[in-house]
Amino acid sequence: MFSSSRREAVGEVDADARVGRDRSSTAWLISNSQRSGATSPPPLVGDSKNEGAGHQSRITVDARSNVLQAGSVVVNIEALEEQNLVISRISDGFNFEHVAAGWPSWLTAVAGDAVKGWLPRRADSFDNFNKIGQGTYSSVYKARDLETGKTVALKKVRFDNSDPESVRFMAREIYILRRLDHPNVVKLEGLVTSKMSCDLYLVFEYMEHDISGLVATSCVKFTEPQVKCYMQQLLCGLDHCHGRGVLHRDIKGSNLLIDDNGILKIADFGLATFYNPDHKQELTSRVVTLWYRPPELLLGATEYGVAVDMWSTGCIIAELLAGRPIMPGKTEVEQLHKIFKLCGSPSEEFWRTSKLPHGASFKRQQRYPRRVRETFEDFPSSALALVDRLLSIDPAIRGTAASALCSEFFTTKPFACDPSSLPKYPPSKEYDAKLRNEKARRYFTYLKPLFVKFEISCSRYTINSK
Repeated sequence: MFSSSRREAVGEVDADARVGRDRSSTAWLISNSQRSGATSPPPLVGDSKNEGAGHQSRITVDARSNVLQAGSVVVNIEALEEQNLVISRISDGFNFEHVAAGWPSWLTAVAGDAVKGWLPRRADSFDNFNKIGQGTYSSVYKARDLETGKTVALKKVRFDNSDPESVRFMAREIYILRRLDHPNVVKLEGLVTSKMSCDLYLVFEYMEHDISGLVATSCVKFTEPQVKCYMQQLLCGLDHCHGRGVLHRDIKGSNLLIDDNGILKIADFGLATFYNPDHKQELTSRVVTLWYRPPELLLGATEYGVAVDMWSTGCIIAELLAGRPIMPGKTEVEQLHKIFKLCGSPSEEFWRTSKLPHGASFKRQQRYPRRVRETFEDFPSSALALVDRLLSIDPAIRGTAASALCSEFFTTKPFACDPSSLPKYPPSKEYDAKLRNEKARRYFTYLKPLFVKFEISCSRYTINSK
């Protein structure tokens, strides 16, 4: 169950998304009239808003004959029912998406537009499941697509399908992913569920690494051109998201995936939301992983914009250059103190104009000077200038992804290297690093009593020898 503070409005979805082909021959027959060839991508059925964008067949129904007319294709309704295709609405026209070929009713009843024009994949069309990630709201598995032979990532989303608000919250990620289309943003390739299923998996291409996993690997040290390459891709992806009215709200190393070709893609839009910079809207402050959370959210801000993603980006740039997370707080209070000790206490002007809900609790705390430049004095000067700006207490100073791309960090030598020239690393993700650390901890816990016994034995031997 999600709290009311997380129940934000879900925006509309673009009608230009694509997804993996359903294996139902009947579904393929209907959709084939809307495509130019049998080998083209899986069906996305258009609506009246897209009539000018290429040929799209209009499907109508004759209630007396129980026959659907889809362009030149005629399909009997009873035959559709035999194929478990459910017709949920018949009006003046007939939208193919409301045939809902196998979509569960808990999804179509609440957020049918999220899967509009798509067909579900079946869980048995994948095998070799291997868990590679674990988050608060989802788990991620590596699997093999039996239809294509490709390795994919399947994200299982946690939600309560009996609670409409929980379903809407889950569906928002699908809406958002369908709106985005950029080389540096992960692409939703399909959805796995069934008419009787309570689960939903999101299908993505498999990426071998993430930034956190690489940073945690002791043998990996990034050069300045490599950092520029990765961060240039991150900012290009963010610029696309912000331009489409999307705030990511959880930029961190484990959500920045990298493939063997050096391409970085922003992933995990589970906390993302739509926003309009021209209109005030109340959002939740309970977003962004603690180490990358900006001070205004820690202080309870509910009106914010792209600056929250820019703060997180500043943390990532500094982390790559320093080789470690720069502000690893354990609690929200500790995180704020770490921020103020590094970035300085907010000015009186900031406190007066921001009127943040939790501001009164921290306004009278000890004042700290700003020490970003002293702390990171070993950074290249152009990198330090960008980090200093992105880690501004005042969100208005941080700028945008587009302005960051125009900074001296990217326009002066050494320039960003080509992604194809980046080193080929062994597969490494934050989840792998956590497993290694947990294994080491258990191993140490097992050996510690043995060391104690050995030390006692040695001390007794020393005493007896005297």
